[in-house]
Amino acid sequence: MTKARLIPSLSLEALCPAPVCGVDEAGRGPWAGPVAAGAVILNPDDLPEGIDDSKALTAAARERLEVEIKARALAWGVGFASAREIETLNILKATGLAMCRAIEAMAVRPVYALVDGNYPFALPCDVKTVVGGDGLSLSIAAASILAKTARDRVMVELDAVHPGYGFARHKGYAAPAHIAALERLGPCVEHRATWGPIRALMERNAA
Repeated sequence: MTKARLIPSLSLEALCPAPVCGVDEAGRGPWAGPVAAGAVILNPDDLPEGIDDSKALTAAARERLEVEIKARALAWGVGFASAREIETLNILKATGLAMCRAIEAMAVRPVYALVDGNYPFALPCDVKTVVGGDGLSLSIAAASILAKTARDRVMVELDAVHPGYGFARHKGYAAPAHIAALERLGPCVEHRATWGPIRALMERNAA
């Protein structure tokens, strides 16, 4: 018997000091482009219907919810860390930087953050980590939607600047078409040169 998936709620938020935001990232795993983070303080009296883990939603649903979240949340912010910052800092520290930028962009400064995952990033407020948080907390799920939609738009823009790699389709992940393009074109400035596969390709090209 298949176990029913939990639907995100505000149960965790109710246990935290207010205002509390949800924080999540998008783009830690790709070979190219920035890592993005979203931060959201939801209005419990005006919740958009259908908020869920961004991975469980279609692109059309994410785009619809992005508009509603931004219009109805008490505050929201999006932050990025570039491919160069990822190379310089490492992906974990760059993710924390993007999260800090997302919180700093908010119109209301939270005193507490629910952060997806198990790593206690140093953020400008107290932090509680929540493993699988984007499937448990509505605030984290909302943040995951903002991070995902924002990063996807950036990758579409980068596809026009760096044609041939297919960034608009695979968003910088290790898709077969991306691998083939790298073999054909070599990496561009948006590729994360410290990533093992990218570094190996650069070494082969330099040999």
